[in-house]
Amino acid sequence: MLRRSPVTTWTLAVFPFSSKWEEVSGYDDAMNPIRTYQVCNVREMNQNNWLRSNFIPRKDVLRVYVEMKFTVRDCNSIPNIPGSCKETFNLFYYESDSDSATATSPFWMENPYVKVDTIAPDESFSMLESGRVNTKVRSFGPLSKAGFYLAFQDLGACMSLISVRVFYKKCSTTIANFAVFPETATGAEATSLVIAPGVCVPNALEVSVPLKLYCNGDGEWMVPVGACTCAAGFEPAVKDTQCQGDPGTFKSRQGEDFCSSCPPNSRTSSGASNICSCRSGYYRADNDSPDSACTSVPSAPRSVISSVNETSLLLEWSEPRDSGGRDDLLYNIICKKCLPEHGACTRCDDNVDISPRHLGLTQRRVAVRNLQAHTQYSFEIQAVNGVSNKSPYPPHFSAVNITTNQAAPSAVPTVHLMGATASTMSLSWLPPEKPNGIILDYEIKYREKKTDRRFTF
Repeated sequence: MLRRSPVTTWTLAVFPFSSKWEEVSGYDDAMNPIRTYQVCNVREMNQNNWLRSNFIPRKDVLRVYVEMKFTVRDCNSIPNIPGSCKETFNLFYYESDSDSATATSPFWMENPYVKVDTIAPDESFSMLESGRVNTKVRSFGPLSKAGFYLAFQDLGACMSLISVRVFYKKCSTTIANFAVFPETATGAEATSLVIAPGVCVPNALEVSVPLKLYCNGDGEWMVPVGACTCAAGFEPAVKDTQCQGDPGTFKSRQGEDFCSSCPPNSRTSSGASNICSCRSGYYRADNDSPDSACTSVPSAPRSVISSVNETSLLLEWSEPRDSGGRDDLLYNIICKKCLPEHGACTRCDDNVDISPRHLGLTQRRVAVRNLQAHTQYSFEIQAVNGVSNKSPYPPHFSAVNITTNQAAPSAVPTVHLMGATASTMSLSWLPPEKPNGIILDYEIKYREKKTDRRFTF
């Protein structure tokens, strides 16, 4: 912005004519001393009085606005003047890459100067009235060189140039959709839209790209494109211009949601947390979300009932008193065969059949078959859930010890005919694979062919 200063002398045209602008001291409406430029050479024909500003650096501005405050006397209030009296003046500018203008260069004419507009007052005044100050704003562009000069041409008016303010319009730094957009000068034309790229505010991440805003010719932001949202652990704050985290709270994922207190059985001691750590003895399963509560392992199954039938067994039990806070409860059956003479129990071999299965049971009942007769067994019924594998301790279980009963031996595998006569035969066979006790005797049954008579011995 430029405002003419009392200590700054602007340049007057001296060739091929002498400018009639004069620097005059005066007072504004508040009686503050001011310096103005005046011209009133209306009694002479063919006036061409030029006044030029100092060099004004452009920086990166493309379009410049000029606010002029001035007064103009009504030509009709001036007696005995020729018809050349004017109530307007012209505004020009001249671009340059350096402060190189002199009193004679560039030439005082349109081209090399570029005309902006002819300026006319809204109100003029007569001798009997105080000066009525007019304010006019004009703009020009696009500018491309290092700076420019303003020039004012009088063609025969009686006027006073009170102040000149040079400024540009810009869109100030702003935050939209959690993205910062820098201060941006308006474009070369009043209708231009200048794109300003954005950067997410601290602790925010892009949701959609590109991040940009448009700065219009009036210095107003419009048409936001793209957005950011607060990262995990941070929440919107200060009217959605910042993302911050509060100690003792958490947010598990990026988004517009606010932070919240930790889920049950978890805690955090730091701000900006995206997860709360489980308290001792509590865990999260691999497929549990960070927003879910921490849970524990179940207690042991209760009220185990066993029913032995020879070498078969039926086991039933009740659910644990404490499920650990989860609904994915399962049961495992561990079978152990005990040998009193060795004083130890070992895992059952694969011949033992546990139905429907021995791991991952949802129901509370199993049938066990193919046990050995007159043998001691120990069965552990474990309760497990989704976090049992996170615990450093084995699952809680209830155990039951049983001893199988006497059972019939298995079938004789094969009978061999050793010899035969018309009235006798000789047979041999191997003992059953599972005698299930001491074999006391064997029973042989036979019958004659083509008869229904049967004999036993």
